[in-house]
Amino acid sequence: MLADLGLTALSALLFALSFPSFLSDQGWFPLGFVCLAPLFAVVRRASWAAIPFYGLFFGYASYALFNYWLGKFYPLALVIVPPIYAGYFLLTLPALKLADVLFPRHPYLLQSGLWVCYEYFLKTSGFLAYSYGNLGYSQHAFLPFIQAADLAGVWVVSLVTVYPSALLGRAAADGIAALRSEWKKYLLPAAAYAAVFAAVVVYGLASFVDTGRDRQWKVALVQQDVDPWKGGYSAYRKSLDVLERQSARALAGRPEIVIWSETSFVPAIDWHTRYRPDNQTYGLVKELRDYLSAQDVPFVVGNDDGELRRLDEGQDARVDFNASLLFDHGQIVDTYRKLHLVPFTESFPFKKALPRIYQWLVDADTHFWEKGTVYTVFEAGGVRFSTPICFEDTFGYLCRGFVARGAVVLVNMTNDLWSRSVACAMQHMTMAVFRAVENRRSVVRSTNGGMTTIIDPNGRILAGLAPFTEGYLSGSVPVHRGEPTLYTRWGDWLPTVLLGLCAAGLTVGIIRRLRAGRPVRSSPGK
Repeated sequence: MLADLGLTALSALLFALSFPSFLSDQGWFPLGFVCLAPLFAVVRRASWAAIPFYGLFFGYASYALFNYWLGKFYPLALVIVPPIYAGYFLLTLPALKLADVLFPRHPYLLQSGLWVCYEYFLKTSGFLAYSYGNLGYSQHAFLPFIQAADLAGVWVVSLVTVYPSALLGRAAADGIAALRSEWKKYLLPAAAYAAVFAAVVVYGLASFVDTGRDRQWKVALVQQDVDPWKGGYSAYRKSLDVLERQSARALAGRPEIVIWSETSFVPAIDWHTRYRPDNQTYGLVKELRDYLSAQDVPFVVGNDDGELRRLDEGQDARVDFNASLLFDHGQIVDTYRKLHLVPFTESFPFKKALPRIYQWLVDADTHFWEKGTVYTVFEAGGVRFSTPICFEDTFGYLCRGFVARGAVVLVNMTNDLWSRSVACAMQHMTMAVFRAVENRRSVVRSTNGGMTTIIDPNGRILAGLAPFTEGYLSGSVPVHRGEPTLYTRWGDWLPTVLLGLCAAGLTVGIIRRLRAGRPVRSSPGK
């Protein structure tokens, strides 16, 4: 019991350290290939009665270590997120155990597929969707290895990354003595994996796209390092002063466009222009619009977009959208409203069904946004681009949707300033690397204080700004217009295929076991 608990804790720690963490801002990506081996060993060793406990423990411990910075994001985040993952692994570990029982000699193929199904269907789908911690993202720095994401998204990278852990966990679970006597039976699966791994790397080396002849879009990204969560006129005044000051410096380099971050200017520009509910705030809005009117280049501004709407109760009320606005000479050309809201902190659609939780969130000073409905594609200077906001760049389906509608550059506007954690900002940025590779499109990240970067279609970081500093980044963005990738065309097809294969495998295994007169819940050796 204590040994298995120790192995589970070790796996949780190694998992966290595979990513940018409290020990390394970059993360130790080789650990991603072995970090789950102790957990897979426990899956084999532990009894059915103990498996749910280890699932709860691993889920909670791994995300408490991996997402340690959540405590700064939201007072209730560490109360919400690790327990959710404890619940996920309460379901996932029994499935991994079942695969081991049904196929005691070679469970690792089925277990690897089940892991990807967990990542897609449990953790990145539905209201609670949260992409942080998908194992493939640990490999962000291994560029030849991750190029296969243009075929099947991050999922194919997760699949090839998790397999060694499943194989090693099975091989070592029965002890060193058993491994010494049985090591030959692992030679073929190890050799097969080596061949697959080599093929993935060779594909990656051969599939790098040449951006040397692409149009170079000269952008200026302003990082104001002022937390928009600290509201009030003085905070908004300070932020606008910084934005204007840094933009003036950036404009000296004659960029084609200037991009500010998520909610870089908080007061709703269009709302205050239309209704002018507060003279002091309207004064700031007018100053901003006058400033933008005097500029010769377009600006993209992260902003609260307010709208008057008739509610179900028959009353008119203001609703708000987390938005990005494209300005040209002070006029709003187009608006994008965030499509995928952060659960609990930006959205909680269960007010009537779960009124106590809703009130709990309200009492914790939660500001809810309305959800947008349109995949907006902006155009400026002949470049079509879209602006996924905040953690929207962590979802492949969203960025694929923008590219499929004509975006040739993805511009992520985010605010990671609240964390004051480089590891947090890096974890976010590493997922943007995959969005670039999946769609073979450049990704630009304009952040308030996180990782302001330019990423090329191969996932290379072309330029970056030091996190949590005031400044601006000027750089050239390759505007790559290559043919849509398989991932852009087909989307998240691999998890669906794996789900079908895993379901078929488990079904066949159960039938075979029952025909042999062996209970499914017996241990692997019986």
